Amino acid sequence: MAEFAVEKSPHRPIERRITIAIVATTVLLGLVVAWRAVHHPRTDDAEIFANYIGMAPQVDGPLVQLNVHDNEFVPKGTLLFVIDPRPYEYAYEKALSDQAALQGQIADEQRRIAAEVSGVSVAKAGVQTAEADVAHWAAAQDQARADIANAEQGVARAKAEWNYANDNLHRIEPLLKKQFVTVDQVDRAHTLEEAQAQALMQAQSQLTAAQAELRSTTAQYLQSKAALQQHLAQHAQAQHSVLTLEPLLNQRGALAAEVKNAKYNLDNCRVYAPFDARVTNLTISVGDYAHIGQQVFTLIDVRTWWAVANFREGQLRHIHPGMKADVFIMSRPNEPFSGVVDSIGFGVTPDEDVVGRLGPGLPDVQRTLNWVHLAARYPVRVRILNPPRGVFRIGETTVVTIKGR
Repeated sequence: MAEFAVEKSPHRPIERRITIAIVATTVLLGLVVAWRAVHHPRTDDAEIFANYIGMAPQVDGPLVQLNVHDNEFVPKGTLLFVIDPRPYEYAYEKALSDQAALQGQIADEQRRIAAEVSGVSVAKAGVQTAEADVAHWAAAQDQARADIANAEQGVARAKAEWNYANDNLHRIEPLLKKQFVTVDQVDRAHTLEEAQAQALMQAQSQLTAAQAELRSTTAQYLQSKAALQQHLAQHAQAQHSVLTLEPLLNQRGALAAEVKNAKYNLDNCRVYAPFDARVTNLTISVGDYAHIGQQVFTLIDVRTWWAVANFREGQLRHIHPGMKADVFIMSRPNEPFSGVVDSIGFGVTPDEDVVGRLGPGLPDVQRTLNWVHLAARYPVRVRILNPPRGVFRIGETTVVTIKGR
């Protein structure tokens, strides 16, 4: 058998080294990529998002002015549209008129009440005067009764003295014929009897006058008491009339609320942009009738933009609020926009294949066997720093890379 000598190639060691270097480089690059994938997560499952509101009028009426176009940028405070303000102007003027009329009524009532308060004072003075009259005539009654008592005592005294003089006259007159007494003694007895008779009559007249005075003072006393009751009734009526202002004062709050409501509706006829925004979904024109709560277009708040990126649950432990991020959008794929992680989602809709359908009663869990379990994704909100105007759009596809601290 012939033996053939194998010639060794001088290039084989070099090829072996190159192969080893390529494999090592590949492994190293794989490790670097794996490390970056873990510590700097990246996803293309993301979209641009911004806050937006539906602009709906707060009053009904035809649209008389529309100052915006679809997709137009409007600064904060821009007049967007105007609803016919005439019915609300009339309502506001009527509310002001009703309020002014009530104020006039209150002023008139206050003047009338001031007069009634003066009447109360006058009535009170009349009551005091009547009370003084009652006291005066009560004292006069007491004085008249005292005068009657004195007159009765005078009558009794005068009657006793007249009886004595009369008895003495009748006793000595028969003695004159027998000359036991003188004519002068009889004349003095006769004169004394007449004088006592006159004194008795005078005392009786004084008693009659005192009785008449008592009747008069009693009548005056009763009259003063009646006058006092009349003044008391007038005073009570005057006091009751003063309280009639309260119902008018109670209407102030209701009319003031009507004025504020009318002014509020009138102000809402002119609708302004609440923030820097972009108009979208404009589907109306001047002349259309606007209804309360019915959206006429949408305003996108362009002050703040986010990239809402869905990261796998295994990557979330490497993402924290405050981390920096790069955001790429499809319209400008080579231009990174700086962002910062605002928040990380804490909930997504459970997978029915795993937990079943939740409802009344017991959970409905399907008896299935999945060999491959996909990782759940949670939304991470990345706020874009200093977003340029007119670049971002809601729903735009984007790529987000978390850079770390």
